[in-house]
Amino acid sequence: VQLQASGGGAVQAGGSLRLSCAVSRSIFSISTVAWYLQAPGKPRELVARITTGGTPNYADSVEGRFSISRDNANNTVYLQMNSLKPEDTGAYYCSASYQTKGWKTNNYWGQGTLVTVSS
Repeated sequence: VQLQASGGGAVQAGGSLRLSCAVSRSIFSISTVAWYLQAPGKPRELVARITTGGTPNYADSVEGRFSISRDNANNTVYLQMNSLKPEDTGAYYCSASYQTKGWKTNNYWGQGTLVTVSS
């Protein structure tokens, strides 16, 4: 199983970026996929997630600015980030999780992609 995150970069406040998370075909259709932010010196926090049915959820801090979507044809989840703020700076990680028939939760992580927002 592999998750490949990409799309990070450096932008000025108010700018936009789109992150991509390519997920292994073997688990994509059964997985809830999420994006987490690990800001410098802080723990990893949930930013947004999207269920297998396409229902999104957002952290209060990004509601109305970020949009998560999934492309089932290409096994990819996107995070469109608009109106970026300096506090959005950090490493963004994507994860995919699903429950097995035995109710065990399997969770996989991709590598981080760095976002830097300057004021």
